[in-house]
Amino acid sequence: MKNEIVVALMGAGRAGQEHARNLGSLPNVRVALVCDPFKEAAQSAATLARAENITESPDEVFAREDIDAVIISTPTPTHVEYMERAAAAGKGIFCEKPLSLDLSRAAAAVEMVRKYNVPFQIGFDRRFDPGHAEVRRQIEAGVLGQIDQFVSISRDPAPPTKEYMARSGGILIDSAIHDFDIARFLVGEVEEVLSFGSIRFCEYAEEAGDIDTATTVLKFKNGAQGVVQNCRRSAYGYDVMTEIFGEHGKFVIQAESKTPISHFRKGGWQKDYYHFFMDRFGQAFRAELVAFFDRLTRSEKLSPDGVDGLEALRIGVAATRSLKEGRPIKVADVTT
Repeated sequence: MKNEIVVALMGAGRAGQEHARNLGSLPNVRVALVCDPFKEAAQSAATLARAENITESPDEVFAREDIDAVIISTPTPTHVEYMERAAAAGKGIFCEKPLSLDLSRAAAAVEMVRKYNVPFQIGFDRRFDPGHAEVRRQIEAGVLGQIDQFVSISRDPAPPTKEYMARSGGILIDSAIHDFDIARFLVGEVEEVLSFGSIRFCEYAEEAGDIDTATTVLKFKNGAQGVVQNCRRSAYGYDVMTEIFGEHGKFVIQAESKTPISHFRKGGWQKDYYHFFMDRFGQAFRAELVAFFDRLTRSEKLSPDGVDGLEALRIGVAATRSLKEGRPIKVADVTT
C-alpha cells in the first residue's frame, strides 16, 4: 500500500460526521470523495474531512482506481453490498457495525472479503478505548488469573426515533452488539445466552418492533458467567460500564465524568457527564482509524476483523431469538 492512502467516506450521518472529523486530521490520508445522497450532510462531512469532492453515487466510489480504501458508515442494510463491491474492486474496507441484520448475508460478505483477500476492519470502537485496551493487556498478562464473572452496561441518554428503531434490528443488535463484542474481547467465546426485555417507557417501541430495556445472561465457553444490561434512557447521560471479576481481583472500566473535576459546594457536590457515544468514545473513534490506516500502510492483518463482526452479530441474533422464544439459546446453533 502507498504511503499516502486515498480514501472515500461512504455515509455522512452521525457516525460518518465523527469519522470525517478524524479523517481530516490524519497524516498521509487524503479523502477523495464523500458519498451520501443528502448533499448538505455530504458537504458538512467533506468540510470536516478536507475532502476533494462529494457525490451521491456509490458507483463513482467503486469505479475510481485511485481510491485505496473505503470507510462504510452508511445505513446498516447497505453494509454488505458495499463490502462486496469494495472487495471486488480491491479496496481496503473499514465498516461500521453491525455487518448486517441478516446473519447469512453477513457471512457471505465476510467470505467474499476473504476470497478477494482485501484488508477489512469492523468498527468496534470500544476495543480502542484506552481503558478497555489496557484491561485486555492486563488480562493477557495474567493479572486477574481465572476470570469468573463479567458485567457490561450500556444506557443511552434517550431513545432514538421510531424510524431509526424500526430499522435498527432491535436493541440487542443495535446497542448490545458492542457489549457482546467486548465480552468476547475480554473474556472469550460465548456459548449460550438468555435474554429478557420489556417496554418500560418508550411508547412507540412496540410499534417499531423493539423494546427499550433488556438484560442478557451469558455463559462463556471457558465457564465464566456474564450479564449485559441495555437501556434506551438514562436521565444523567450516556452510561457505559464494564466489570471483569476474577481470581485475583477485578477491573472496572467506567468514565464517570467528562471533566476530571468535582464541584463541592453548599448542599452537596456535582460532576459533569458524557452526553452520548461520540462524546464518551471520541478518542476510541480516532484510534480505530489510526490503527486501520497504520496497518494498511504496513500490510498487516487488521483487527477486529470480519470474523469478529460475524460472531458478535451471531450473539446478538441468539439473544434476540432468546428474547422472543423465552428460552436459552446456544450461540453455535444460530446459523441464519
